[in-house]
Amino acid sequence: MQAAPHPFFELCVETVGAARAAESGGANRVELCSQRACGGITPDPGLFKATIAAVSIPVLVLIRPRPGDFVFSPAEFTQMQRQIDQARTAGASGVAVGVLRSDGRVDVARTRLLVEQAHPMQVTFHRAFDETADLDQALDRIVETGVDALLTSGGAADVLTGADSLAHLAGRAAGRIHIVAGGGLRLSNLVQVVRRARAFALHSSLKRENGAADAATLEADVRTAVRILKQELDDFASARITR
Repeated sequence: MQAAPHPFFELCVETVGAARAAESGGANRVELCSQRACGGITPDPGLFKATIAAVSIPVLVLIRPRPGDFVFSPAEFTQMQRQIDQARTAGASGVAVGVLRSDGRVDVARTRLLVEQAHPMQVTFHRAFDETADLDQALDRIVETGVDALLTSGGAADVLTGADSLAHLAGRAAGRIHIVAGGGLRLSNLVQVVRRARAFALHSSLKRENGAADAATLEADVRTAVRILKQELDDFASARITR
């Protein structure tokens, strides 16, 4: 029997202040990056050292040397290995990586090398997955790499559009890997995503239509997201029991 799901909320942050707001609001983990507007790149080592020191919840560091595609040169791959070492030394709990081949498929061999180098940190394969042509095949290849989790919008532009695909991927994963739904997730669509995708592990920056929120507002938004997620999971569990 598959284990019952647990609520998990990860906030994507770019600053120490946002990480603190995430912790105060009840987030389970933060993913730290820079240049989020272009999809995110690895932050400066000084930033992730300061962030890790400022919070007690786990910090996942994005490992991506540049914006653009996920086909990396030998020099860029070496840079990623160095960034993983820096994250581990700073005390990060994990890293998010993603390497594709020139044909758009998952680069199993090089991703596995990064997973082995990151040990014992947790490793998430990020949304490079959503750029692959065959999501089912890509999911199976990602499982082969040994990563712990997959962050995905279901191959769509956002998690609401990809909700049905997310549900399918979770079924295909069958507990082999944790699926985390992320990409365009906001308070306004959170309930719909959870109910349609049956996704109880979520990733978001909780970006507002009018731009970035101040720390107090962000903390309140995180608290609201966590509360909604827990309530939806409770309702889902109750419905399963009464069926």
